[in-house]
Amino acid sequence: MSLTRSPAQWCASFLLLVAAGTHIPLIRDHLEEAPYVGWLFIALSVVCILLALAILFVDNPGVWIISGAVCLAAVVAFLASRTVGLPQIRDDVGNWTEPLGIPAAASEILMVVLAWAHVRRMQSTQRAS
Repeated sequence: MSLTRSPAQWCASFLLLVAAGTHIPLIRDHLEEAPYVGWLFIALSVVCILLALAILFVDNPGVWIISGAVCLAAVVAFLASRTVGLPQIRDDVGNWTEPLGIPAAASEILMVVLAWAHVRRMQSTQRAS
């Protein structure tokens, strides 16, 4: 198992760490306000950190697909919280300029795009071989 075969791995690892890092400061408040959101932030942060490490060591479509799917789920939850609202945190509806929301959503969206592009490139490279 070699460390990093693709420059995209470093970028993906960074984006996953940003996604985790933007949620960690919000955990305590959300555990009090809406415990299920706090626990989801804990889970997201842990999973993103583990994926950030895994993606450096394992350059296979599975890790990339899971990374993209986790970030896509986070983006969908963010959009839901800002549009229709989520139980116990309806005050987030319309709050698009939350200071940590912007880098969180940006890193997650970029990770989804990077994962999609990287998996597609890996598949085309395999077909060409």
